[in-house]
Amino acid sequence: MYPTDTEKIRQNLIDAGCDRDTISDFLKFGKNEINQKMILLYNHRKKLLEDFHSLQKEIDCLDYLIYQTEKSGGEQQ
Repeated sequence: MYPTDTEKIRQNLIDAGCDRDTISDFLKFGKNEINQKMILLYNHRKKLLEDFHSLQKEIDCLDYLIYQTEKSGGEQQ
């Protein structure tokens, strides 16, 4: 049996990290409610980007610490 369009969309939203409420809200909107769908998708994208930037900052801090540790031969400064 092949997945329906709704099942494909649901799986795509799951794969994109959307929570149950977002998925449910998205699927409740009809075909003519594109603006509401887009708002949900852009809001989720914005959240993912904010999370990514936060993680990138943490990685940058670790990279700096690695660099400083290697530079000093492991001695604390």
